Amino acid sequence: MKSLVIGASEKTERYSNKAIHALRKHQHEVVAIGSRKGQVLDVTFDREKKPFEAIDTVTMYIGPAHQEEYYDYVLSLKPRRIIFNPGTENDTFVQLAEQQGIRCQEACTLVLLSTGQY
Repeated sequence: MKSLVIGASEKTERYSNKAIHALRKHQHEVVAIGSRKGQVLDVTFDREKKPFEAIDTVTMYIGPAHQEEYYDYVLSLKPRRIIFNPGTENDTFVQLAEQQGIRCQEACTLVLLSTGQY
């Protein structure tokens, strides 16, 4: 399964950074987009919204105020689900995604991974 982390950061205290570490530890393929160029483990990222293929899960680490520019992009990737981590909940985005058959979860990626529910 391939996951896209939106809001990736090289800062080790950021949850997006912790999520990339946890996803790779669980052998998930990871691609990412950040607010600037960076790298976490073997995952390099920048601001570019690349046309990634076969994305199973998008996990959000940016707040609702910054998500609108990602609506069309994320929906175009046709992921199976979007995880809205704590602080990223967005009813508008959820509604748009669910209209296209994309499952949405308000959950913590780290918790889902640690409990085998990812």
